[in-house]
Amino acid sequence: MNEAAILRNRISAMQFASWELHLFLDTHPDNAEALAKQRDYSEKTSALIAEYEANYGPLRTSDHMVDRWSWVNDPWPWETEGNE
Repeated sequence: MNEAAILRNRISAMQFASWELHLFLDTHPDNAEALAKQRDYSEKTSALIAEYEANYGPLRTSDHMVDRWSWVNDPWPWETEGNE
């Protein structure tokens, strides 16, 4: 496995841990230890993403983020039935 793939795996692991703690905090909002860990993982994720992007380029394109709601403008299934 090359260095870029190793770094992507580390980013994925940190994102997973951060998300799991986020979900835990939904049901345990007063858990200070979990909140601190979630913030720590989020910061580590941001640092790893910055490192990756500095060395290998962006992880995702900005087009994806800009157009993330464009699907609502597409025809709905019932609007195209029989018109194919």
